[in-house]
Amino acid sequence: MRYFIINLFSILILTSCGATEKPIKAVTTTNTSTSSYWQQHVDYAMEIDMNVNTYQYKGKQKLVYTNNSPDVLNRVYYHLFFNAFQPGSEMDVRSRTIADPDRRVGDRISKLKPNEIGYIKVNSLQQNGTSISYETVGTVLEVQLNTPIQPGEKVTFEMDFDAQVPVQVRRSGRNSSEGVALSMSQWYPKLAEYDDEGWHADPYIGREFHGVWGDFDVKLTIDEDYIVGGSGYRQGEPTVKSGKKTHHFIAPKVHDFTWAADLDYIHDTLKMPNGPTLHFYYKSTLAQKYLDNWKKLQADTALLMTFFSENIGDYPYDQYSVIQGGDGGMEYAMSTLITGEREYGSLLGVTAHELAHKWFQFILATNESKHEWMDEGFTTYISNLAINSLRENKNPKPLASAYKGYIALANSGVEQPLTTHSDRYALNRAYGAAAYSKGAVFLAQLGYVIGDDNLDKTIKKYYQDFKFKHPKPFDIIRTAERITDFELDWYFIDFTQTTNTIDYGVKAVEGQTITLERIGLMPMPIDLTVTYTDGTTEDYYIPLQMMRGEKPTSATIINDWAWAIPTYTFDAKKAVKSVEIDNSHMMADVDRNNNVFTIK
Repeated sequence: MRYFIINLFSILILTSCGATEKPIKAVTTTNTSTSSYWQQHVDYAMEIDMNVNTYQYKGKQKLVYTNNSPDVLNRVYYHLFFNAFQPGSEMDVRSRTIADPDRRVGDRISKLKPNEIGYIKVNSLQQNGTSISYETVGTVLEVQLNTPIQPGEKVTFEMDFDAQVPVQVRRSGRNSSEGVALSMSQWYPKLAEYDDEGWHADPYIGREFHGVWGDFDVKLTIDEDYIVGGSGYRQGEPTVKSGKKTHHFIAPKVHDFTWAADLDYIHDTLKMPNGPTLHFYYKSTLAQKYLDNWKKLQADTALLMTFFSENIGDYPYDQYSVIQGGDGGMEYAMSTLITGEREYGSLLGVTAHELAHKWFQFILATNESKHEWMDEGFTTYISNLAINSLRENKNPKPLASAYKGYIALANSGVEQPLTTHSDRYALNRAYGAAAYSKGAVFLAQLGYVIGDDNLDKTIKKYYQDFKFKHPKPFDIIRTAERITDFELDWYFIDFTQTTNTIDYGVKAVEGQTITLERIGLMPMPIDLTVTYTDGTTEDYYIPLQMMRGEKPTSATIINDWAWAIPTYTFDAKKAVKSVEIDNSHMMADVDRNNNVFTIK
């Protein structure tokens, strides 16, 4: 989760965090198509005591876990993410053995000293007041239950743990390169998700996350001079005792909780009319040009919030925070961590991307470890449109960089299908181009297939039906099918489950007769522009037979093209001068050299 500047395979990553006082707005999520749907629920209550001198903290955690599944659970799992920041961890070894390591990680973890590593050590764990056995295996706590959890049952887990904040390496950590003291993301023992596919207790190797929906009640005690911003709503003023403040936050209906703290934070707020309060935390020690950028960012963030709410659906919380911290940009519940020493275009672009993640991941909570393209790609799609909406001179092709990134990937020989688990990509650059570029093209090109108005309706309906749930890949395409009454499984299968490519060409033009050919394996309907010898033009639309429908169009509609037949011939109305396939460039044709034919 992160901002991805898509230029071939270039990658830039980022994230989030926040606080205010109002409760969440009431929401309903009815959808007849998901009447048998269920998801687990967990409520967290945590008391944390942070020592800012040693960067160690003690935690007490009480979880109330509801098993909404039809299954009996004999085990549970917790994520212990900070254990990744130790020499010899899977994240360390993977970073040192992958062909193109993330430069922010490299071999840095292998060189951490004992007082610089991260860890979460579980001291005790009880189920309904009775001690249970557990084992720490890397970044996962394996817990064997004394008493299985029955369907519909609530159980209480209580844990005491000690932890140490690692030196800032990736996303989380202390003393970032910009001097932020504490960027606290993925910092607590986090219960793993269980769904109709079973447990998702993936080790933390550096990619994405998945979490259980619930409510958080967090009391954080820290040196009184530190300014704190966190996910959720602040409950009154902090209490002070023995030189320390206890900050109390409530975060309802989220699947994560993040906070950051620093001695030098400026804290600005902006209340949006009929919207949330925006919070901005950034260091007072920034150079003046960066301070000016953070001031300018505030009004633009409100415009972005309005754009996303209008084009996806209402933002359901009463606060959102943009916080300087982390190692780039990364989204979290109601908030974002973002590095602050940026030119304004970069600062705005990253903020737009991370803010968009509030919809595509923190409200529509896909399993981004398995389906990272739904998270990163959909966010890239909508944030590129949002940034373009703020430009005085609009870019007529705001998604051109996404198409360029995907087509370069498709022609590179290193592409893996979008069904690949995020940790299982052979190359970081292949992961980035697939998740960000191809994921964005999936939505943009869906607009080419079904029509832009239908795409807009699909996105809004998808949000309405699946907010506060865990949508899966086919949910978006089934939503589009319900909006249009088209058959779209061919699009979903070829573009997400294979590396089949789109390549159509103009094979021949003789007088009025035009012959097209399908070269790639992936089928598509075809938009065609014909220029006649008299200088006039006409648009044609060739429906794809297996789609069983036609998008709204002003073009002349001609006979369907059946996929298995490699060529298609028809007669235009007059003598032809030139032919172009898809002059909008919204079809991700991997070789456009054969898309135009001109009679000389």
